[in-house]
Amino acid sequence: MNLAEQLPVLPVIIPLVAAPITLLLPQGRAPHLWATLISWLTFAACIFLVSAVSDAGVISYHLGGWVPPLGIEYRIDLANALVLALVSGIASVVFAFAYRSVRVEVDPRQSTFFYCAMLICLTGLLGVTITGDAFNVFVFLEISSLSTYALIAMGANRDRRALTAAFNYLVMGTIGATFFVIGIGLLYQATGTLNMADLHDRLAGQSNRMVEAGFAFIVVGIGLKLAMFPLHLWLPNAYTYAPSAVSAFIAATATKVAVYVLIRFFYSVFGFDFGFVAFAFTYVLLPLGLAGMFIASLVALFQDDVKRMLAYSSVAQIGYMLLGLSFATVEGLTASLVHILNHALMKGALFMAVACVVFRTGSHSLQAFAGLAKRMPVTTWAFILSGLSLIGVPLTVGFISKWYLLTAAFAAGHGYAAFLIVASSLIALVYIGRVAEMMLLREAPSEGPYAIPIKEAPLSMLIPMWVLVAANIYFGVRTDLTGDLATRAAEALMLVAGGAP
Repeated sequence: MNLAEQLPVLPVIIPLVAAPITLLLPQGRAPHLWATLISWLTFAACIFLVSAVSDAGVISYHLGGWVPPLGIEYRIDLANALVLALVSGIASVVFAFAYRSVRVEVDPRQSTFFYCAMLICLTGLLGVTITGDAFNVFVFLEISSLSTYALIAMGANRDRRALTAAFNYLVMGTIGATFFVIGIGLLYQATGTLNMADLHDRLAGQSNRMVEAGFAFIVVGIGLKLAMFPLHLWLPNAYTYAPSAVSAFIAATATKVAVYVLIRFFYSVFGFDFGFVAFAFTYVLLPLGLAGMFIASLVALFQDDVKRMLAYSSVAQIGYMLLGLSFATVEGLTASLVHILNHALMKGALFMAVACVVFRTGSHSLQAFAGLAKRMPVTTWAFILSGLSLIGVPLTVGFISKWYLLTAAFAAGHGYAAFLIVASSLIALVYIGRVAEMMLLREAPSEGPYAIPIKEAPLSMLIPMWVLVAANIYFGVRTDLTGDLATRAAEALMLVAGGAP
């Protein structure tokens, strides 16, 4: 067997094997360099997978040579190949960024454990995305979640509230995982298989109480994991009190992977022949997506903590993804996939900019941003450009997301939704504008905790941050790269699902 034949399993194997090796390294720079190298190797493997799937179609890898449905299958199509590239790409940037930030925010005695947990979290997220086995989704979800609980708790070195946030996330995450695994168990009881493709075939035309209950449990369980409004209550504290590098990583990846899982089960497992899918689109995802867009944005408007503001913004942005999904059209699904990719770029860059401010000021309070345009101009413009992308200004990825969503809304006959998308974007303009006004127009405080000489963040943090800022602009101009791949992925998923409900 050559290495190319093993390519589908490498994104999981590389970080999984590397994680325990991290614990054997001496404290200091070595664990960071090792984890960063592994993240780059993983990203390279995922890019090769995207290329292979784009050229050759769906790839099926049988673990241990056991043929599915008895064996576990890794199944890669364009949809999850894009998510794999997204998660590994964000990891490769955040890992490179993390060293100086982690030195300040995490207990030095925990540094090796920190990078080990980050690699385990990366393993779990990639495993969730790549597997074609429903129970394996649960296993990898728990691998990523358990490591995330520990990573959030490491923020206690700066703020003890991180421990409460981690515990709250643990309780809510466990409830979500329990609901999800109960749903999987009910589907297994009804069909006798756990392979997703086989589940799709056996569920065709089958609708009974057990399958319907399984579907409901899965939707609620994944809804908790992806922070669907109003199941989002764990997210604001988790993002706020986690170490800044962790906030940047999980905000850009974890909820996006959960949205992908929801898409995968709707389209590749149940399909449109299952009546409850149409019901869920119309009466669950559509109203909750719209509610999340507005309510979370309004709450973000009144936050005096910038990390908490961005956390509520993430809940609102998840509402956009669910809204596109609820249209049950190729255009809507394309819009959701595009926004999964684009939101990761913009939110990763925003949280990195906040991390730079925390590194120099020791705070993510809104007051700490006063007058930063003169003291930290490079960080200031990174935040503002990423914020403009979040709002949806032309020539940024945020505009592309809004354009696809507006097009999908009109195509699906939901003109009112298009109006609401624009209105919620105006709310984002206000809360991003509050921070920009503090940075550009306010004078630096002359007294108090923030009246200290501040210089720009180190290059080891600025360069990775600006890589993501540049990606916000580049993919906002070169729309064919993400847009065309997302359209092809959506058409393939729609074909599997059996057309519009």
